[in-house]
Amino acid sequence: MKPVVGAMQAWSCTVISVFAIVILSTLGLLFRKNHPELVGGVEDPENGEEVAATVFIAVMIYAGFLVFCGIQGLLHVRESRRGAIAL
Repeated sequence: MKPVVGAMQAWSCTVISVFAIVILSTLGLLFRKNHPELVGGVEDPENGEEVAATVFIAVMIYAGFLVFCGIQGLLHVRESRRGAIAL
């Protein structure tokens, strides 16, 4: 199988996805616990549970990007080692 994206894009996407998963998971947990800093103001959302559900959907999307981009990066590693299977 040949990579769809370049090596630099694959590894950049992988790193960005990891950071996004960590940061969004933290925000989602804080919204789920109705942390006063996030839901206690006048213009802040009233229902932290709904916001947390939306944030966790974004985490799952980034997890999909992490899997796809990680596989693309590994395909580039395999190809650079001359281990690519040519059909």
